[in-house]
Amino acid sequence: MARKPGRFALLFIFLTVMLNMIGLGVIMPVMPNLIMDVTGDDLSHAAKWGGYLTLVYALMQFMMMPVIGGLSDHFGRRPILLISMAAYSFDFLVMALAPVIGVILVARFLAGAFAATFSTANAYIADISPPEKRAANFGLVGAAFGLGFIIGPAIGGFLGEQFGPRAPFFFVAFLGAANFTLGYFVLPETLAPENRRPFDLKRANAFGSFKQFARYPIMLPIAGVLFLSQLAHWAYPSIWSYYALEKFDWTPGAVAASLSFVGLTAAIVQGGLTRIIIPKIGERASAILAMSVTMVAYVAFAFVTKGWMVYAVIAFSALGGLAQPALQGIMSRTMPANAQGELQGAIAAVMSISMVISPWMMTQMFSAFIEPGTPFKLFNITIFADGAPFYFPGAPFIFSSVLEIGALIMLFAAFRHITRPREEKATD
Repeated sequence: MARKPGRFALLFIFLTVMLNMIGLGVIMPVMPNLIMDVTGDDLSHAAKWGGYLTLVYALMQFMMMPVIGGLSDHFGRRPILLISMAAYSFDFLVMALAPVIGVILVARFLAGAFAATFSTANAYIADISPPEKRAANFGLVGAAFGLGFIIGPAIGGFLGEQFGPRAPFFFVAFLGAANFTLGYFVLPETLAPENRRPFDLKRANAFGSFKQFARYPIMLPIAGVLFLSQLAHWAYPSIWSYYALEKFDWTPGAVAASLSFVGLTAAIVQGGLTRIIIPKIGERASAILAMSVTMVAYVAFAFVTKGWMVYAVIAFSALGGLAQPALQGIMSRTMPANAQGELQGAIAAVMSISMVISPWMMTQMFSAFIEPGTPFKLFNITIFADGAPFYFPGAPFIFSSVLEIGALIMLFAAFRHITRPREEKATD
């Protein structure tokens, strides 16, 4: 297209990223009820199906991110973004109308593939932003990411409680169609034909990013810390809706309120306190503090007895949001300047693979511990042949705490091999 991108093009990118996060958050309060509706099973079996649905979604996100990025370099940004948004809207419509669980499974498979547009959205922003405005525009996308997760659960809870578990899916399908229409009229192409390159499947390899850790083995211990911490972290979004329903008998609206509170407290910490605490006490101390808080919070989540206690633990656990920026800061200080892009890609790959593994693992564990007597296996390894020995819905949170302890041990080991950053503390 000949015309230059206007302000509405950036609005479309903002809405696209936000809708992807709304779609992820909107289903969390209502998914247990929808699964039980289409399967006729109880909560224990619904949690297992929830794990499979999250697994296929995360796996497709992981595999398709570099593929979609490569396709956008070949065909241009506009067609990839528009096709992805149209398919994303259609997927939610399919889930809203799904008569059986198999249809939902296929829809989540496709939704994961077509939601992997963050790299293309970032490429579009890089195309249209002058250097002096690029950081601010990337920050706008980060704001859309956080805002979507605050809004999504609230919408899902309200619509699910008022109109049933399928209503939020119809709503997201409508929003996706409306955003596609906006993009069709306001989104010009930004990648000139002379700057395009042939699509190469070998380059669009999701596992290729891990090669960067082989090139810089000093990063392996911190990568291990990130991996264990993310495995632990995914217990919360994976089982929270099922846990709240089982333990507190919460409605979708109550679940949504707690999830929105998570998003709000996370935004306060990551958007504000990180700029104060990390420069004040240093990256290493911040990482240790955050991971210690998280370890304690998991145990607290496992043993809370009243719904109101959850909010106190959520506020406390939000300090765990200091860990990731602190760890990334340590890694980036240790890497050469010309390897920073590769480093961020490798970090993203580590976090993505943890999202593939953890939700399935946590939901299977939750299911086993709310229905003692059912054989419990993980990765085809029998853990309890005769089922979990006792009823304990908080078991996945205890397991997450153990993972976080392992991450802390690995972190201290890593500090012995990584040179202390020269500018770890701010000077007055």
